[in-house]
Amino acid sequence: MFARLRSDIQCILDRDPAARSTWEVITCYPGLHAIWLHRPAHWCWTHGFKWLGRFISHCARWLTGIEIHPGAKVGERVFFDHAMGVVVGETAEIGDGCTIYQGVTLGGTSLYKGAKRHPTLGKDVVVSAGAKVLGGFEVGDGAKIGSNAVVIKPVPAGATAVGIPARIIPSKKGESADVTEAAPKFTAYGITQEDDPVSQALRGLIDSASGQEHQIALLWKAIETLSARQAATGTPGDCVPCDAAREEHFERDKLDQLVGK
Repeated sequence: MFARLRSDIQCILDRDPAARSTWEVITCYPGLHAIWLHRPAHWCWTHGFKWLGRFISHCARWLTGIEIHPGAKVGERVFFDHAMGVVVGETAEIGDGCTIYQGVTLGGTSLYKGAKRHPTLGKDVVVSAGAKVLGGFEVGDGAKIGSNAVVIKPVPAGATAVGIPARIIPSKKGESADVTEAAPKFTAYGITQEDDPVSQALRGLIDSASGQEHQIALLWKAIETLSARQAATGTPGDCVPCDAAREEHFERDKLDQLVGK
């Protein structure tokens, strides 16, 4: 038991640079208090003391601003950072090492009692501020949910989900979407360098437009060369229009800066 309490404190010291001491974490972190109060509430719930479990969770909500249903399963080293307004539903499962920020909802979309209505988070998942994960599906290990995203379908391991409804950015070579080093690193609020699929689409369009203009300029130059050869052999006529773009004018560098490339 004491080893688990130390683990709860240490995970906060590791992930929050504002945490300066163990005493500060114990006394001033409502996310830690919510975890510690959830454990007796969950024990009561699973041992038939349903009302007592709900009452403990209600008191925890009043004290911390974090509502965790006593039926929810919470793993080890879970960190509710700030976490005011977090709601975790009855059949939700939170894996080891997850980080959940303020305003997150792990909610359900079904009214059937006894059914799996709430999501299951794998290990080391980051759910950013304001995100809503709705449904009885799984979010894979190491996945990241962007701020204010609304996730209504499964998220593969290591992927990043952003937007409303959430779009999935797949992982690269089995790693998280923002990982380029051999060892994955924790990213606060799930922020990555490639977390905007709209920006990715714009970058692709810029690359394509730039390449097409280059090819068109090459074609006009080739036609101009052929016209010059025809004139040298005495064949009349110049087939190159006066407004042909013989030089490239596409401002790729400026557009790359606008989309943050």
